[in-house]
Amino acid sequence: MLRTVLSKSTSDSYVISGTMPIIMLLALTPLTGCQTTTMSNSPSKAPITMNMSNPLTMGMPTIDRQGYIAYVEAQGVGAAKISTLYRIRPDGSDRQLIDKLNGYIYAPAWSADGQMLAYSKQEARMHPKIYIYDVKSNSHNLVVNAEGSNLSPSFSPDSKKLLYSSTVGGNADIYEMNLSDGSTKQLTTLPSTEVQPSYASDGQSFVYTSDKVRAGRPSIYRYNFATGHAALISTGGYAASPQLSLDAQKLAYLNGRKAAVMMLNSGKVINLADTGLDEPARLSPSGQYAVYPTRTSQISNQEGSSLVVHSLSGNTSYVISSKTGGVVRSPIWGR
Repeated sequence: MLRTVLSKSTSDSYVISGTMPIIMLLALTPLTGCQTTTMSNSPSKAPITMNMSNPLTMGMPTIDRQGYIAYVEAQGVGAAKISTLYRIRPDGSDRQLIDKLNGYIYAPAWSADGQMLAYSKQEARMHPKIYIYDVKSNSHNLVVNAEGSNLSPSFSPDSKKLLYSSTVGGNADIYEMNLSDGSTKQLTTLPSTEVQPSYASDGQSFVYTSDKVRAGRPSIYRYNFATGHAALISTGGYAASPQLSLDAQKLAYLNGRKAAVMMLNSGKVINLADTGLDEPARLSPSGQYAVYPTRTSQISNQEGSSLVVHSLSGNTSYVISSKTGGVVRSPIWGR
């Protein structure tokens, strides 16, 4: 079911905390249309249930409203882990199954045109491999099968290349693959951990996570292809899993334990929520909305987890419940 919660956003904060090890970041899930809408001005007040269309999606730019959010829903633990990859409209309609396996699915990423989805799969006793799902042909193609952990794919703006992190050399580094011939180039060679690359929309740079200054204490960097050098993006503390908006004005990321968005021109940080899942925020194509997963207990007394879609300008949010009560992770919003 789709529930809409209209409330004040959490206050801006620059306090950064969190102690989860960076290795956990390497393992970084639809629903029917609008049914019940819940409105509230404060989390402490009893909500008022109304029958109405979703007020946020009605006002969304077409580029956001007509896109899909891909996400993973996981159930069970260990050998009993079941992961399911879905795509769903931002209003909670048109859920479609993309993949399902006994094991783990990590960090899906859309191509710029929304026609391909890259993600990692890890079956029992196997290393994570990267696949690309083609929307038109409904096919799944294995593209990275190097020994080690192959994670966090990101399409170049022209969809001809793929960034990803891999431990094929024994250390977590970032690689770029030419999808036409499968040739790869190693971009980072430091003894530290470099993971979670994400292209900028102009294709001239990418952001990523590294703990090169202090082991286990990650920061976000921006790598320039022309120079081969990387510069620190100042966040003031533990920061990981970055994503730039298409206009390069915002950075969505994990700020300590909070899903957050930074306005790059001013350095202002909007902490959206402590999700209870150590998951980052992800921006809509227009950059006006963010999506993140949260444990349902963070917003109600129910178990399970949900997707939260938040308007950055309107300070309003709504919640899309999980399908089966599993743990929702890694949402990404495409066109």
